Amino acid sequence: MNPTTDADNRLDRAFMALADPVRRAIVARLSRGPATVNELAEPFAISKQAVSKHIQVLELAGLIGRSKDAQRRPAHLVPEALEQLTAWIDTYRLTTESSFRRLDAVLAGMTEVTTPQKRKEEK
Repeated sequence: MNPTTDADNRLDRAFMALADPVRRAIVARLSRGPATVNELAEPFAISKQAVSKHIQVLELAGLIGRSKDAQRRPAHLVPEALEQLTAWIDTYRLTTESSFRRLDAVLAGMTEVTTPQKRKEEK
């Protein structure tokens, strides 16, 4: 059995939180700046209580935080959490891109070999 680390658990919670389109839209909105529950609820045809629950899921995943501003409790993104997700994705993206570059080189080499042969056959 493979033991999971705290980092793995954080990634799991973050990706599960982002699996919902409403929560992704909330993250997108918060990328423009902090917002209250009322502001975040405006574009959705769901109750403010439902938006609050979505915010709670994002908060438990560590993707957003809340601050206190007099009576308001605006939510804001936690950049470090998003950077961790990006770093994890980039690890696999870079590995995959490297594989494709190697495949491109092999295919380019095969094209160079077949092109002179085709020219010979055409004559």
